[in-house]
Amino acid sequence: MRVTTAFNRLLRLSGVNVTAVEFGTATVTVSVGLRRRRLLCPECPYSTRARYDHRPVDSVWRHLDLGAWRLEVRARLRRLECPSHGVRTEEVPFARPVEDSGFTYDFEHLVAWLATRMDKTAITRLTRITWRTVGRIIERVAADELDPSRLEDLFEIGVDEISWRKHHHYLSLVANHRTAKVVWGAPGRDAATLDGFFEELGPERSKRITAVSMDMGPAYARSVRAEGHAPQATICYDPFHVVALGTKALDEVRRPIWQQLRRLPDPEMAKKFKGARWALLKNPEDLTDRQAETLAAIRRTGGEMWRAYRLKEALRAVFSHDVTPDEAAELLGRWCSWAQRCRLAPFVKLARTIRQHLDGILAAIRLGVNNGRVEGLNNRVRLIVRRAFGFHSAQAALALVMLSCGPIELRLPHERT
Repeated sequence: MRVTTAFNRLLRLSGVNVTAVEFGTATVTVSVGLRRRRLLCPECPYSTRARYDHRPVDSVWRHLDLGAWRLEVRARLRRLECPSHGVRTEEVPFARPVEDSGFTYDFEHLVAWLATRMDKTAITRLTRITWRTVGRIIERVAADELDPSRLEDLFEIGVDEISWRKHHHYLSLVANHRTAKVVWGAPGRDAATLDGFFEELGPERSKRITAVSMDMGPAYARSVRAEGHAPQATICYDPFHVVALGTKALDEVRRPIWQQLRRLPDPEMAKKFKGARWALLKNPEDLTDRQAETLAAIRRTGGEMWRAYRLKEALRAVFSHDVTPDEAAELLGRWCSWAQRCRLAPFVKLARTIRQHLDGILAAIRLGVNNGRVEGLNNRVRLIVRRAFGFHSAQAALALVMLSCGPIELRLPHERT
């Protein structure tokens, strides 16, 4: 069997024939020729038999490695004059235009699949490309593979933000509650960011949205209620965030007490309080033996810390069991009355916040719509970001989120043929 025939069967590149194979010290270069005679524009369906000229240099793409050998595909391409796009290099069926990407589709899909499952160092060592190049590849693959109908039939959605980098770099994500998939995302976390979602969705599809779950920040709610967006939708404030605010209020009470203990001349007092943070913030059933002992000591001491802990646990208990909206309204009313009389500023403030957003909290219980699924997706996103050790652009981070949690079914090269 001739070497060109062997490589034709080995590479399985569509629409081309292998014409020559050259073995270098660490690279195998495979020259190919297109089978078709018509020239296709890479930007539109225009085709012609008229050749403008040949590209002055050969086009080269990186393909899947051949064992330890780096494999490159080389082609001598023609150029055509498209009525819409001017003089362009003809399209090839196995790769993007070489001006846009120096990799074949098979190589890019392999890198995108690896990026959803491996850390940064492993990908760059395995594929022998830089992390910035990985980012550009996943942006292109996500743009190609993203389901264009993902914004159809949206009725119940969840909106949340996720940090993709230090120093307050955020992405706003919109998830479809019925499919548990992220369907849209953009850098930022303000009302203007979510306005971009409704602009892309359009007024007709926006009218179909019946419920939107979110946290109690004002920005997303302002965007949802804007004219032409989804003012008819019921805004549901996630009970998870209510409990999280209770935990935050407890920590605000704890911190100044800890600082006071640290300034005392007797260091033993501060040592007894060491580790109290997790004993207070964790659920009682999750405490270690040492944390349980610390919590028992705080209970014996009493004071502001123990009152704050009881308030936090009482708020968590409201949502720890299945309750009807009427039961939840009564329990939250009692809790707010207690919190407003507790003389602890963080809990007094939280009680006012809960009263202001009570309708949305009860709506989440009534409709069974909350950010639980969105939070589950966010946990996956946090794992992806942590594993990747940061990105150089928000678009690359967002592309990886869509590849991992969006309506995209990535397939490896051997599954695509």
